[in-house]
Amino acid sequence: MSAPAGVHRDYALSRLTTVRAGGSADYFARPTSEDEVVALLAWAEEQNLPVGVVGSGSNLLVPDEGFPGLVMKLAERLTRIEHEGTRVDTGGGARLPSAAAQAAGWGLTGLEFGVNIPGTVGGAVRMNANAYGGELGKVLEAVTVCTASGAETQRPEDLGLRYRGSDLGEREVVTGASFALSQADPADVKATMGEMRRRRKEAQPSGIKTFGSTFVNPEDPRAEGRSAGQLLDAAGARGLSVGGARLSPKHANFVENTGKATTADILAVMAAARRKVHERFGVVLEPEVQILGEVSWPEQWELRGTD
Repeated sequence: MSAPAGVHRDYALSRLTTVRAGGSADYFARPTSEDEVVALLAWAEEQNLPVGVVGSGSNLLVPDEGFPGLVMKLAERLTRIEHEGTRVDTGGGARLPSAAAQAAGWGLTGLEFGVNIPGTVGGAVRMNANAYGGELGKVLEAVTVCTASGAETQRPEDLGLRYRGSDLGEREVVTGASFALSQADPADVKATMGEMRRRRKEAQPSGIKTFGSTFVNPEDPRAEGRSAGQLLDAAGARGLSVGGARLSPKHANFVENTGKATTADILAVMAAARRKVHERFGVVLEPEVQILGEVSWPEQWELRGTD
């Protein structure tokens, strides 16, 4: 089977990620319909190629060596945001902050937290995104998932949603979602979102090259309820740097690309920070940032004596 129309070779991915690091994809496409997504997945399966999807690139780290397979970025109709009554329908490639803002304008409440999650709806569903007490799974009504066999509508309970994760596999692409929201005064919803934006701006770095939270907040009792950022701060990791990568002086759980950081730099600073927390508290931090494909973690990523 020959490559479907619109497939590009050796496409640089760093431009599609917010941290601006990493190599190229062997193949890249911007599908505009579910039929195109299905055709691309079928071709990738026939060619035995790994598959990746880039949304806003806000929670993604690309290996310096690139990705030896097919990467897709959903486009056009797959980025729609529409509503009928209190139901909002979006494409998997729609930006979640845009969906939240549009819902507010329509006088619909329930999606406000999405204004602080700089990713796409598809990525947010895959990660069951949450922020400031809001959780995607609470308002999600249905999801369209494409595989090499076709498109299928699934219910939230079919997805295995959990804290920062789901059961969606590599070859399953979320191309659409619908949300059951509630009627509200648009001014009240916009005020709530404004307060959320303000809190995020105060607490987190902005206007710089970063991919958002680096590590998941641990459930280990030795963390004593502290977040990953609080543990990193207490362990002296704030501002830690390797090459062009550093942990933000404003929020220790954010990695910044201060210039021309490589993915290797980013992995090294993550490993050094993780070790500091483990040595101080015995807590093992796990990455929240998603890796496209496989990377070579530095030796110090492996912690001795972990429980």
